[in-house]
Amino acid sequence: MASPEGLTAQPPHSATWLVHVDRSMWVGGVRGLMLQALHPLAMRGVWQNSNFQEDPFGRLRRTADFVGRVTYGSPEEAEEIGRRVRGIHRSLRIHDPDTGKTHRVDDPELLLWVHCAEVASYLETARRAGVRVTDRLADQYLWEQRRSATYVGLHLEDVPGSVSEMEHYFEEMRPKLRVIPESAATIRFLLWPRVPQDLRFLTPAKPAYFPFGALCYYTLPGWARELYGVLPEVPQTTVTAALRAFRLAMNSVPESVHSRVFQPATRAMLQATRERLAAAGYDLGKGLRGLVDPRRRPGRIAV
Repeated sequence: MASPEGLTAQPPHSATWLVHVDRSMWVGGVRGLMLQALHPLAMRGVWQNSNFQEDPFGRLRRTADFVGRVTYGSPEEAEEIGRRVRGIHRSLRIHDPDTGKTHRVDDPELLLWVHCAEVASYLETARRAGVRVTDRLADQYLWEQRRSATYVGLHLEDVPGSVSEMEHYFEEMRPKLRVIPESAATIRFLLWPRVPQDLRFLTPAKPAYFPFGALCYYTLPGWARELYGVLPEVPQTTVTAALRAFRLAMNSVPESVHSRVFQPATRAMLQATRERLAAAGYDLGKGLRGLVDPRRRPGRIAV
């Protein structure tokens, strides 16, 4: 029997798997983009080097592909996408109109901000949505995500590896954050995204996009919502209830249907992962999500 560590970049018994396999990740992903946009230089990097204005949903799908590969992909797939991302970032530059200076996209400070805004959003959204992540597992998750940060070029020792370290990082970063025109436009795009051509089957659900975007917005920290100020405040108990309802609804969607929102390459990677795990003795009867149950792992499968 193959070692679980050799089958996927993060094994099914990891805290990373517990958080990432939950469908609350869609809210966490958009929340992460909204949070990232508060760093002026990071936001300008996205604005100047991508088609985010035309296809903000595309960036979310590309992020989902990266996160999927460094979670469920083979160790080789994780290393390969890391090399690809580092190669792309290495060649890109950002012009800062405030100072007239040019910066590298792979500046460690910018990479760290993007990483922390992303993984903190995944973790905080999952816990608030009802995923059973204890304080110990929350620290374990952030510790494991230090490895994911190395794929984009960061060093393990420079990345927060616990909840307290992450909280300290955000406290240090807050004076550097503000809303620039690109940040405000980003919020507008994420509240009402344009549907990519290959996702036209979602068009009938478009009236739900604004409530979904608003839900992502309202899960932001209070200080971030105060900076944006684009929507009136609502009781946070209502936000939590809506988030939990969203999670329950999304987790009831069959895996075969849910996977249609991913890019074809992501779907192919996930299918290869299912086949690899099934061959190693994992019970895939409930899909990848089912593997958070230890009884579905080799040697623990219920009869």
